[in-house]
This record gives sequence, C-alpha cells and structure tokens, in this order.
Amino acid sequence: MVKSKKKDDWILDYIRQNATRPMKIRELEKTIGIKEGEYIGFRNQIKHYLNKGKLVLLKRNRIGLPDEMDLVTGTVSVTRAGFGFCQCENRDDEIYISAHDLSTAFHGDRVMVRLKPGFGFKGKRTGLIIKILERKHTSIVGTFHSGHGYDYIVPDSKTLNRHIYITNKKESKAQYGEKVVVKLVRWDDPYLNPEGEIIERLGNPTDPGVDMLAIIREFGLPVEFEDEVINNACEVSTEWQAEMDNRPDLTKLVAFTIDPADAKDHDDAVSIEMKNGNYRLGVHIADVSHFVVPNSALDTEAFERGTSVYFPDRVIPMLPEELSTDVCSLRPNRKRLAFSIFMDFNKKGDVCDYELYPSVIKSHAKLDYNEVQDFFDGKANSVRVEKVTAELDMLRKLAQLLHKNRVKAGSLDFDLPEAKITLDKQGKVVEIGNRIRLESHRLVEEFMLAANRQVALHFLRYAQPTLYRVHDKPNMEKLEAFSSFISKLGHKFPVSPQMPTKNFGVLLKKVKGKAEEGLINELLVRSMAKAVYQPVNIGHFGLAFKHYLHFTSPIRRYPDLLVHRLLKLLKKGKYAPKVAKKLGNVLKNVGKQSSDRERRSMEAEREAIKAKQVSYMAGKIGTEYEGVISGVVNFGFFVRLIGPECEGLVRASTLDDDYYRYDEEQHRLVGTRTGKVFRLGDSVSVGVMKVDELAREIDLFIRRDESEGKTSKSKRQSRKRKK
Repeated sequence: MVKSKKKDDWILDYIRQNATRPMKIRELEKTIGIKEGEYIGFRNQIKHYLNKGKLVLLKRNRIGLPDEMDLVTGTVSVTRAGFGFCQCENRDDEIYISAHDLSTAFHGDRVMVRLKPGFGFKGKRTGLIIKILERKHTSIVGTFHSGHGYDYIVPDSKTLNRHIYITNKKESKAQYGEKVVVKLVRWDDPYLNPEGEIIERLGNPTDPGVDMLAIIREFGLPVEFEDEVINNACEVSTEWQAEMDNRPDLTKLVAFTIDPADAKDHDDAVSIEMKNGNYRLGVHIADVSHFVVPNSALDTEAFERGTSVYFPDRVIPMLPEELSTDVCSLRPNRKRLAFSIFMDFNKKGDVCDYELYPSVIKSHAKLDYNEVQDFFDGKANSVRVEKVTAELDMLRKLAQLLHKNRVKAGSLDFDLPEAKITLDKQGKVVEIGNRIRLESHRLVEEFMLAANRQVALHFLRYAQPTLYRVHDKPNMEKLEAFSSFISKLGHKFPVSPQMPTKNFGVLLKKVKGKAEEGLINELLVRSMAKAVYQPVNIGHFGLAFKHYLHFTSPIRRYPDLLVHRLLKLLKKGKYAPKVAKKLGNVLKNVGKQSSDRERRSMEAEREAIKAKQVSYMAGKIGTEYEGVISGVVNFGFFVRLIGPECEGLVRASTLDDDYYRYDEEQHRLVGTRTGKVFRLGDSVSVGVMKVDELAREIDLFIRRDESEGKTSKSKRQSRKRKK
C-alpha cells in the first residue's frame, strides 16, 4: 500500500469512522479511493483483517465491523467441567460459553463470539463461538488407544476434553498405551470428534524421560538449537576480549556470586563497601547484550523462546551453553563483561546516589545459598566464605534494612511452598519435599529488587520509554470472591477498589503459621492480576513499587536483555531519533511475546513438577498423610498433602457413612444424616488409595478415625453457632 508502514491499520480506522453500513469490497474500494495499482494490496489487507477477526464477512459478501453486530474476538479458556470463558480483546469482561456453545474450539484458541441475550455463570454475559480465528494447538500429546474399529488418543491436557481420532495408525506403527504427538487435521463438526495424524512416537509412559518429553511437546517448547544459532554463539564467544579495553576495570573489586549449589549459569554478582558512612552496594549483571546482537540468529531464537524453562531433571535454556554457562556466566576468577549498578544507601535504607555503566568484573568467590546460610547461623565457614565474611556481614545488615522498609511500604512477601524433587540417574523420584526459603535467598532477592527498581527510575529520570514489569490492581470481582471465601475460615477481610497493598500484607501476617496459611497464600495469588511486560508503566501492585522492570537476569529472560540494550542506547539521557521512532512497536511486541512465553514456561514447569509428584505417590499406596482441604466440588474435595505438597481427591462416593450434600456457598460437603462437615481449609488425615500416572491424578481416602473425629468436631461447631 502507498501508506507508511506505521499506518498499517489506516483502512480499518477509515471503516470505523466513515462506514455507516456493511459494504462489499468494491464499494469500500471506491469509497476509500483506492487507486488501480493498489487494489491487490488493498484486498490482501482486507483478507488479513477478516482472518484476524477485525472485520467479519456477512451475507452477500458484505464486510462489517464485529462490534456493530454483537460480535467479539478473544481467547477461550475451557474448564475441566467442559464450559469455557472468552477473554475479550477490546473489553474488560469475560464471556461465559456453555459446553454446547463451544463449537469446535479448544482451550487457548482465538475465537469470534456472538453475544447472546441474558446472563449466565455468576452474572457474566453469554456467548456462542461462531468462528475459530487461530488454533493454539496444532499438535497434541496424548496416549494411543485402539478399539471398536477405530484408533484414537486421549489428550494429556485436561482442558482438551475430546478424544482425537487417528487416521494413520498403520503408517505410524504406534503401539497401544504409547505416548504420541498428533497433528490436528480436521475438526469442522462439534458433534464429531477431531481427526489427527501421529507425527511422533515418544515411547512407553514408564520409560525414563518420556514423562518430561511429553510435557515438552505438549507445550511446544523448543529444545535443540539450530546449527545457525550454535555457529553464531561460537563466533561471538571468541570475539570479545578487545571490548574489555573500552570499559572500566572493576576486577579488583571484591564481587561474588550466590546461587543454588547446582547452578550452571551465574548472571549476577554483588559487592559492598562503606563510602562516606553509606552502604555502597554493587549489583553486577552479565552483559549478554554484547554477545546477542539485534536481528542475529541468536537474537531471533532468544526472542522466540523468551525465557529459560526449569524442569526437575533439566533446564531448557534461552541461550546456547556456549554463552549461558561460559562467556556470559560470571564464573569465579574469570574476567567477564558486565553491566554494573552501584547504589549508595544511607542509614535509613534510602538511595542517595547511584551509578550505572558497562564494566569488566571478576567474581572472587562462587558461593551457594546453603553455605551463606551456615555463616549466618554461626556454623563453620567454608574456605570460600572465609574470603568474604566482612562483606557478608554488611550485606546481611543492608538486606534486613531494605526488607524492613519494603514490607513497611506494603510490599507483599508470599511464602508459597516450593517443591524440592530429588531424582536418580534414570529420572525416577527418590525424595520429595519442600524447598526451604532461607535468609540467604531473601538477601539476594532484596538486592535484585533494588537494582531492578533503580534501573526503572533511571529511565524515568530521563523520561525515556522502556519495557516495564507491571502488576495491575486486583479485579474487584475476584477480590470479593476471595474475601467471601476466607470469611468462611474465620478471617474478616473487607475489600474496596482503592485498597492499598498494605492490607494484604496485614492478612498474610495474621495467617502466618496457621494450617490454612498455604491455602490462603495460594488463593490470594490466584485472585491477583498476572504480572506482565509492557511499555506503559502502571506500577507493580504486589511489590508496592511505582516503577519496576527486569534487569538482573538477561541469560534467562529476554526482557532483561532488551533493557540492557536500551541502557546502552541512551546517549546523554536520550535515544537517537531513529531509535525513538521505532521503539514504541518494539516494546509492545517484546512485552506481549515475553509475557506469553513466561506463562507457557510457568504452566509447563507446574505440569512437570506435578508429573514427578504423581510418579512418586504411585509407590505410596496406603500411606497416610496430614493435609488441608484445598477445594470442594460436588463430587468430593481436594486435599493438599503436607510433605509431598501435591494434591489429591477424596471422592464423595468413597464417603460411605452418609449421603453428602454440596454447599457451594459455604465451600463444604455436609452429611445429610450425621451433620459431618468437610470444609475448605479444614485439616484432615487421609491415605493414598489410587494413583493414575497417565492422568496425573491421585485418589485419596479419609481415615476412619478422621471421619469419626469430624463428627464430634462438627457437632461442637454446631453447638457453638447455636449459642
């Protein structure tokens, strides 16, 4: 088209402003004044709008605006129960989609929805999916089955609740019970099942590594790097020595890393000294941006991956090992390119000055969290710790001061249980438990938060755009549901649209150490908005920071890499006009891609941990555990087990001492005859009854003495309420 590239949507804008009715494409052409030589480009642009759902094709080939015809576009989320919700693109509310109205949509598909009169689930507008605009799942992982004259797979994902008929079983040579990857071929009729072709056999589910490989394929995670990317990494990893002469040499500064004992990459180091009575904290970050050049093969691959992904048995890195574990890693006693920020903190913990620039550093020690914690606890020091005891003492005092100030300002400090899974060489779980959050962890977290915050303020100081890490205020509907829920647990928590973050901190402190602490923490996180990357700064609600971004992990996060580049592009506090002109679209695109990739990695990591937990519990049939009821549904209740930190289901059908009625409002099951109550947040004693590794499900039973105890407990509670 003759219009400039930044005006790609000028046709759409014209239709919105000037078209008073749906038109045929020839009418639009004449109305807009498209020249003869531009007609093909014009038609292609209209076709693009139709494919994206920005325009809709009506009867008699007329083209109209979706908004004018009660049509909306968005992404559909399908629940395990079979119904779904469409998160609209141009409006804030969700549309409820009944199972009957989902048509041929899968979870995650981008769809066009026709709004229906009336309201459905919890007062939401209802809608009918009339078109699939974009499939999220072009390949599906599942277990192969054969019978009744046809072959099919059962998808691993619980949100894909249709069997996929297989059309090429003979060619694929798939065996019954194998994990396979299927390419979706056709699904046009919601009354028939989808059809697909097997494109990869992963192996028997019990074979070593197949469980993790299935999740990798399920989420479409790229594992191997193309030769072009590896060659690019090898090339740049040998061409950086000359750059050291162009930077301040900080190699004599006592900087060191603190990481997990098994860490292979080290992208941050810290240093500290006293200057004019202030703490001078140095945070030194690996300068990945020197090696990963914009639009190179490395850059394209890093952008596509967005983030490293951490499984119990492996890491799927954003960058090849030639960079991530070698020249970009702040290994001890090696000169490395870094981006350093020095922050001077006064005795109150306020930043009174800072410096920020590319540097050359040398890590003087490689410490791990456990040996630093041993030092804090007064245990014998390792040889490595002995080198930096004075620095660790200063770091500890500063971290405590920063943490105190942050919590006082309202910053939330969730203490969610994190699974610690120990595997043998075959990938089999030998031990499972909770990863303890140490003071040494918090120390490093405080310094990374401070660095990220100060870099965000640096961009603000010069009024220059950047990519922020933002966290919006919670949605009132979700907050009210959360408030209602915890009131059933005996905790009053009034909510309002303008409530400060501090209020949540007071609640978290109130429930700390109680049986329901983990559950309330988790449900509060779910009720919050998701943190995302975007160029528009709306602050970070959870941290209670007005300005925040990610700067400290460029080896494993693409947004951090971009921020490093932007810092280097700031000349005398401003971008060059050529850079500033392009930056708006770049920041928006990187923000969306990085947020999407982060969500994908988090979901994949969660499923990988769950798969290992379920595998471990398969050997614990009959074992009894203490737990907390974490969810109540009409067919039973879920229990979070203390110790393994995994979740299992007690089915109502196994409660054979009474008929149980589901009380949705009170989040409980109530015995109709005995009055026994199983309520959300209750502590219970359960045993492992059955484990389905393929479905990643654990069935539990209530111990008989526990069931009897619930009777007396519920009666006591009933008597108290009557009084």
